[in-house]
Amino acid sequence: MKKQLLLLVLMLLPMVASAHDIAVQNADGKTIYYNYINDGKELAVTYRGPSYNTYSNEYTGSIVIPESVIYNNVTYSVTSIGGNAFRDCYSLTSVTIPNSVASIGSYAFEGCSGLTSPVYNSTLFAYLPIPFSGSYSIPDGIKVIYSSAFYGCSGLTSVTIPNSVTSIGSEAFSYCI
Repeated sequence: MKKQLLLLVLMLLPMVASAHDIAVQNADGKTIYYNYINDGKELAVTYRGPSYNTYSNEYTGSIVIPESVIYNNVTYSVTSIGGNAFRDCYSLTSVTIPNSVASIGSYAFEGCSGLTSPVYNSTLFAYLPIPFSGSYSIPDGIKVIYSSAFYGCSGLTSVTIPNSVTSIGSEAFSYCI
């Protein structure tokens, strides 16, 4: 009986595990959740809990993602924003992405209706807030426009894309009626 109970507990452990590997509080007191990537040498921003919607709206207000994080006396570079990382964080008003971030996963900013300013760093463009209307010029130097960056911007009338852009993600302009 004890062996069966132990086996059941071991089987259930992965079901209650969190999607994030570590949680670190920034200098501003806000906690950001991370996963180890690239053989544990770097970090990707992620959501809290076993799925993106377990803790709804866990990121609120202004979030500043640091270039690096010290955890257990080890310094890690923050190089990615994982898929769904900020999804449905409707009280999120701005995100500052450091230049160390070189990739963004799918739907990272989906449902972030409270964002009031575009989200980008020197080389990647992640998100234009809804509702945006009129013309928009992507800053020069941007190389990648990520998937769903303009998703649902129905008031968008034109976009100026600089020659520096080498890649535009799928669904970048979906539902831009």
